[in-house]
Amino acid sequence: MALKVFNTLTNRKDEFAPIEPGKVRMYVCGVTVYDMCHIGHARAYISFDVIQRYLRYAGLGLTYVRNYTDVDDKIIKRAAEIGEQTTVVSERFIREFETDMDALGVAKADIEPKVTEHIPEIVALIGKIIERGHAYVAGGDVYFSVRSFPRYLQLSGRQLDEMKAGARVEVDERKQDPMDFALWKESKPGEPWWDSPWGRGRPGWHIECSAMSSKYLGDTFDIHGGGKDLIFPHHENEIAQSEAASGKKFVNYWIHNGFVNINEEKMSKSLGNFFTIREVTARFHPEALRYFMLTTHYRSPINFSDQSLEEAQKRVEYAYQTLDAVNTMLAGGEPKGGKNVNPPLVEGLIPAFREAMDDDFNAAKVLGDLSEPLRLLNELSSGKSGKPKDDVKRTLWDLGTKVVEIGSVLGIMTRDPATVLSEIRDRKVKAKNLDPEKIETLIAARAEARKAKDFARADQVRDELKSMGVAVMDTPKGTAWRVD
Repeated sequence: MALKVFNTLTNRKDEFAPIEPGKVRMYVCGVTVYDMCHIGHARAYISFDVIQRYLRYAGLGLTYVRNYTDVDDKIIKRAAEIGEQTTVVSERFIREFETDMDALGVAKADIEPKVTEHIPEIVALIGKIIERGHAYVAGGDVYFSVRSFPRYLQLSGRQLDEMKAGARVEVDERKQDPMDFALWKESKPGEPWWDSPWGRGRPGWHIECSAMSSKYLGDTFDIHGGGKDLIFPHHENEIAQSEAASGKKFVNYWIHNGFVNINEEKMSKSLGNFFTIREVTARFHPEALRYFMLTTHYRSPINFSDQSLEEAQKRVEYAYQTLDAVNTMLAGGEPKGGKNVNPPLVEGLIPAFREAMDDDFNAAKVLGDLSEPLRLLNELSSGKSGKPKDDVKRTLWDLGTKVVEIGSVLGIMTRDPATVLSEIRDRKVKAKNLDPEKIETLIAARAEARKAKDFARADQVRDELKSMGVAVMDTPKGTAWRVD
């Protein structure tokens, strides 16, 4: 394996060498569960889902940890607004997150810890940081002293004094430096709290990931991931806390995915261009959203628009139509004879796939490289290629198997084609305000006309369906239809 990974810490592509040969330990920052997930979350978790899939595909043993932040200022605020307990709010949005990830084909992590279940580990870690002189108690709060850690800002490359001069930091006279950050917060009346040596309170945001990652992956592990928005302050603070406590390097490879822009503008609630995953997947198939997110390299920004989702959905529909036709041609199972009609394409597909993925998980290139195999599968499965039947079936089997193998790593083209095509059709029907019952009635009328050899009437019905944007296909399995 010659995998190279762009490492934010070194700002270059580094050859990947796990601490323990053949085994990888990876931590990805999870969601703060106070609201529905947006398409920025989709970008992050699809990106790291593909990464974890490829690491496993490459034969590496992987321990993948992705946490839930289930106590936080935002959760407390939301709970107060709707008059519910914070635990009720957090558990509800954990379930909503899981529903969204299931729809997008994002696999569960091996370990999915919650902050509220790791308070003893967090308290112990804070105690160790204080003991080593890197944190101090101020009233009921505990702050990390950034000046005590010379390597602070090593990940982002910022300068502390410049940041201090330009920072708009909430004034807190108890802080030794305005840039110091909270490890433990004294709880206000009505807020959730836990006992600690510094009084009743709750963890700061950053300390949770340091405590949970060290518990499950050790003081030093291979990969830590998240969106670029987490580089500062979250990941920078994680490094400071963890290395101050252990005296060891925290993470060897830092991987960050790029932002999602909406029609070339940054996604923001204030701009009114903020979309949840649920809103998008109500209009477009979830696999179309996943496909779209893979069309651009995970580190680059990606521009979201209706047109881009429509194009992605067309590509997904085309892929499944092709696979459906292939399955029909190969209904009898693997062919016994025949030879490939394009050996270089068939034999080179997996090596090219691995080469692209070994180059910093370049799934966008893999998608591009799949165009020609899908085109050939489509041509051969149409039955109009003019090639010997045995050769056609052999090629469909060998090439189709490899395409699905690649799809399993990208998390696409692995479901039952008929089911996905029906789901896409349902969304198009809804988008165009079509009446499915009327369409089925017209198709039945056309079938009756054809049976009665009234071809003029059959053509008239086809034209009526066409005017509605409905295409009719006569297949060996019967008449099918789709919305164009």
